[in-house]
Amino acid sequence: MLTPRQNFLETLKADGHPDRLVNGYEATIPIMIDPVQKYTRGNRQKGKTTKDRWGTEIAWPEDQMFAMPHITADNKVCPDITEWRKYVTVPDLVGNCSNPADWEPALEAAAKINHDEHLVMSFMGTGVFEELHHLMGFEDTLMNLLMEPDDMLELAEAIGEYRFQYTKLLVDYLKPEVIISHDDWGSKNSLFMSPDTWRAIIKPQYVKMYGYMKEHGVIILHHADSFCEPIVEDMVELGIDVWQGVLPTNDIPKLQKQLGGRMVLMGGIDSVIDRAGVSEEEVRAEVRRACQEYGPGGHFIPSLTYGLPGAMFKELDPIIYDEIERYNAANK
Repeated sequence: MLTPRQNFLETLKADGHPDRLVNGYEATIPIMIDPVQKYTRGNRQKGKTTKDRWGTEIAWPEDQMFAMPHITADNKVCPDITEWRKYVTVPDLVGNCSNPADWEPALEAAAKINHDEHLVMSFMGTGVFEELHHLMGFEDTLMNLLMEPDDMLELAEAIGEYRFQYTKLLVDYLKPEVIISHDDWGSKNSLFMSPDTWRAIIKPQYVKMYGYMKEHGVIILHHADSFCEPIVEDMVELGIDVWQGVLPTNDIPKLQKQLGGRMVLMGGIDSVIDRAGVSEEEVRAEVRRACQEYGPGGHFIPSLTYGLPGAMFKELDPIIYDEIERYNAANK
């Protein structure tokens, strides 16, 4: 029987021979204590409203599970895209995250991982499109993409360079085997913008970033719990190894045939099951559906569509993992 690491790597190969479906994130161990993570997201605290390094207000009410950007007409960082340089200060990641001593805890955590069983994974939250709407709100972002594309491209390029420096710091200091990079590009049923707009403004920012990862042998998991069918070939072109977060509203069997193993699809389990009061049978039925519908097509990893391991309601995790194992046992 292949180890989780081996089975994951076989799943990534176009002509690989995995001996079962990879069970969610079982092959990867995320390191969430690197200096960039601490610098960019370390002040998020439940019950408090804070500001991130870009100046975006981050609210985390006591009764909510996660922190979220809270952008209003009065507090948006960039109220006028045509004067974005006046309002936006790009955080200095290199100046604040380049002390080798600060990387020691993350390096020690990575060294403790059993590399025969698992791969070291780094996390990069808030992608280029996400940072745009963190700075000005969602409505302004979409309107500015239509009305002020030149200025939006310039700001996207500044964010892209920031993300490239983030990439370099992770790759050069921590040397992860996998990086999960977040940027949601669509809703449940459509992209947030036309494919041409995405290709003109968002896609170019990932060429250098993902190119650097590929040059250094890093496996790229791009998280987008979105409808991305219209740009799936572009995602392959960018070097994405795993589209993590693929919603079941995408035609996953069609995409499996189209891709032919050039990119793995990870997700497929509808997060509608992740709620209070859900029955165990409902959870098992949805996991079973995803495995049965998408497993035979190959190059598929069943999981909830979230960008890190685990359900919001943690009691569901053992049920989800067990149902995937039941599918594997029945399909040896």
